[in-house]
Amino acid sequence: MSKRAVAIIGAGVSGLTCGVVFAERGYRTAIFAKETGQQTTSGAAAALWFPYDAEPPEKVIPWALQTFDVLGDLARVPGSGVSMIELRQFSRTGEIQIPDWARSLGARPVIPSEVENGAAREAATSTGRPKAERAGGEQIKSREFTSGFAITVPLMDTTVYLDYLAARFLKAGGAINANVFFKKLEEVDPKFNFVINCAGIGARDLVCDPDLEPHRGQVAIVPQIDNLSCAIVCDDPPLMYAIPRTNDCVFGGTNEISDDLDVDPKSTARILDECTRVLKIQNPNVLGERVGLRPFRKLGVRLDREKLRDGRAVIHNYGHGGAGFTLSWGCAENVLRIVG
Repeated sequence: MSKRAVAIIGAGVSGLTCGVVFAERGYRTAIFAKETGQQTTSGAAAALWFPYDAEPPEKVIPWALQTFDVLGDLARVPGSGVSMIELRQFSRTGEIQIPDWARSLGARPVIPSEVENGAAREAATSTGRPKAERAGGEQIKSREFTSGFAITVPLMDTTVYLDYLAARFLKAGGAINANVFFKKLEEVDPKFNFVINCAGIGARDLVCDPDLEPHRGQVAIVPQIDNLSCAIVCDDPPLMYAIPRTNDCVFGGTNEISDDLDVDPKSTARILDECTRVLKIQNPNVLGERVGLRPFRKLGVRLDREKLRDGRAVIHNYGHGGAGFTLSWGCAENVLRIVG
């Protein structure tokens, strides 16, 4: 096989994005994974662009901004599953600080003075009056949040985007090998000169990394919420987010150190209670529940090169925490530069 042969371990968003980057640059590329597509942690993600639960910021932010640009272009590609949505990030505990990177993308303060037909809205400070009355009548005043900011960001519908990446990878000549489990990286066929480790939380055992810890996230999938056109997020305890997608809405969430992949009914009940209370709506039907383990690394995202015992190069690309989608393209391009 050519010296430009690459094996990628993991078929979540990091592995698929690396696959696209390498295959479209002419590398003979194959992905190996125990689980693919919707079965992966990426399939359980809300997949809203935001550098969440990942370190260190001096590396994470440049990768995130690079990814933002690529996703912005993909939002104009029909069938990609990427769209642009207004994110409203709120705080319950005080004045929220708008990060410099967010200001560079046009973030602006919002005053969480009302909840309009279930969707948090800002006061129209230019006129000194709230926005016009909602179609249904009364405006519902909300004291849930104390401050917030709004920013337009990419949203990836995982039910579409992961398939889009896989199809693009296959079209470029890549191959996806499912139901494959490696106990160590040296088990990868030696015909591959480069091995790229995108195993997510699986890297904890694959390369014996004790700094990788599972941050368990659980979400509930519910039908579309009338007039909820922006994503509502609050990171203050209890963590809460409501993210509208094309065909449904994602309610979340949890972020706890745990390996448990089973759905917890009590967590679902809490998620529904919190989201419906904030949005001032009745409990919706639950279409589905998903659990994923965010691969948080205490020493920060690992993106570096080392040698396997057989002399081949391995590039590690894992530990993205809750920002796998947000960092995907920036990290993949960095991996490509390392391979050279």
